[in-house]
Amino acid sequence: MTRLSFILLLVISIQTIAFAQASHKEVLLLMGTRFELTAMATSKAIARDAVTQGIAEIERIEYLISSWKTTSQTSEINRNAGIKPVVVDRELFDLINRSLKISALTDGAFDISFASIERLYVFDKSERVLPTTAQCLESIAKINYKDIILNQAESSVYLKQVGMKIGFGGIGKGYAANKAKQLMMHITGVHGGVVNAAGDLVTWGENGKSEGWPVQISDPKNIDKSIGWLSIHNASVVTSGDYEKYFVSDGTRYAHIINPRTGIPTTGVKSATIISPDAELGDALATSIFVLGVDRGLQLINRLKNVEALIITDNDELHKSNNLKLNKY
Repeated sequence: MTRLSFILLLVISIQTIAFAQASHKEVLLLMGTRFELTAMATSKAIARDAVTQGIAEIERIEYLISSWKTTSQTSEINRNAGIKPVVVDRELFDLINRSLKISALTDGAFDISFASIERLYVFDKSERVLPTTAQCLESIAKINYKDIILNQAESSVYLKQVGMKIGFGGIGKGYAANKAKQLMMHITGVHGGVVNAAGDLVTWGENGKSEGWPVQISDPKNIDKSIGWLSIHNASVVTSGDYEKYFVSDGTRYAHIINPRTGIPTTGVKSATIISPDAELGDALATSIFVLGVDRGLQLINRLKNVEALIITDNDELHKSNNLKLNKY
């Protein structure tokens, strides 16, 4: 799915507390969105260096996976759709392979070939007329994760249809957050930290509180207010929301996340938060819940080990997975 379709308003905030050690934080624009990186270390210099290395890692990943950069391997795959396979770095190959597994897990609700969609909508909060069924179906004609052909031996990727495209807008930020975390946490002297990619948040290590890292979950009706908070240890919290990007048609609110099987924007879900050990997986699942809806979404989450979800509907109803513990103020 294209990146612009999934740039989500940040609805998670985090507090970091220095305890007998130093911290360093930087906020900047990376991968077209807001990243916030924090490191807790034995000295200010080490913390600063860890953040600098984390930023460099995210920039490296962007040049590898971005479909907006013409020199990236992803762009090379897209240019050769329907023509020939493209040999890629194993890192990109493995990311695509994992993406296809999530597509199968979600019955196609998540699909990186969503980048092939023909644009029909403007999500500017205004009143709009839905396109016809024929227009919707035509817009998704080249979306099909099963037409992404991988060759393990050659590390090649082939898109079967001319005009097909892949993009990592629904998983790339989570992947980048994971990779930055993995690099930073292994730097000598670094004891903990946070990487927050516009709502794709991952933590590790210590912050000076026995209960872990406190993560606030904002109210979609008013993101300056919280509906509760979570305490997490070495985990990720990923939120997808539609509060800034939607339109209304005949009294129904349509989110900016489009069902890749129908071409129609999703309804019913206002925000989806995934708590898991892995920001990449959380990123994809949060998006998928908009397509699956509350019931099917929770059925999926409740089958997964160490994964929890909080879903808020258009009617402001809260739905939680079986083992989620949300602390109220």
